[in-house]
Amino acid sequence: MSDLVRNATEGIRPATAGWTYLSFRTIRSKPNEELSGETGNEETALIWLGGTADVDGFGQVGEREDVFGGKPSALLLPPGERYRLHARTPLHLAIVSAPAKSMLPTRLIRPDDVRVEMRGKGVTERRIHWILSEKDPAARLLLVEVLTPAGHWSTYPPHKHDEDKAGVERALEELYYYQFNPRQGFAFQGIYTKSRDLNVAIRAHHDDLVLVPRGYHVVSAAPGYDCYYLNAMAGDVREWLFTTDPDHEWLMDWKKS
Repeated sequence: MSDLVRNATEGIRPATAGWTYLSFRTIRSKPNEELSGETGNEETALIWLGGTADVDGFGQVGEREDVFGGKPSALLLPPGERYRLHARTPLHLAIVSAPAKSMLPTRLIRPDDVRVEMRGKGVTERRIHWILSEKDPAARLLLVEVLTPAGHWSTYPPHKHDEDKAGVERALEELYYYQFNPRQGFAFQGIYTKSRDLNVAIRAHHDDLVLVPRGYHVVSAAPGYDCYYLNAMAGDVREWLFTTDPDHEWLMDWKKS
């Protein structure tokens, strides 16, 4: 297995990922099980991949059975907070965090708060769910879901965000968490640099976590298998600015948002 592919349940921390900010793991709970934790010095987001839970202070949260069943719910917590959930159904969560200083209150992001965007056309068309864009209040995290139909290309044309150039590009660590329908599906993810000192093609499977520490990246979903991935990003500056591979920039047909 490539060092860029990890087990999502075991998760990653900055020290194990070889970067500075992003931590990630997934967790599954059975009905009536409780999940609790505290955020420490990190901004933390709990993202409902599927299932329903009662959340202290917010009541019942979660409206979809799985990632292909609609828009997500999420709970965004600042540093120094505790949380507790009681699963009502089988529950599948992603927990994303990054070191931050924030005075923002804990916030529940409901499905109606998630902005939907369609990108691409033809075999590059895909559906975007913005959980936390740079326009939304947060200290460090950027979170987005992408649903790519079978046989389509995504994260296309290839782009990168590994350098800090104000007004042009911001350095953001990024990870992809994959799900497929049917679940035996797969996608190919390419990660490469202009010099090709990094040039890999990863066959991503259901529940895989793929790290993108640098370089241009692109995804292609195998025919017959709808592809879902959750993108989490974080960097020194919370701004989504990227550079498209100049060889393929002529294919850009959507606006940055």
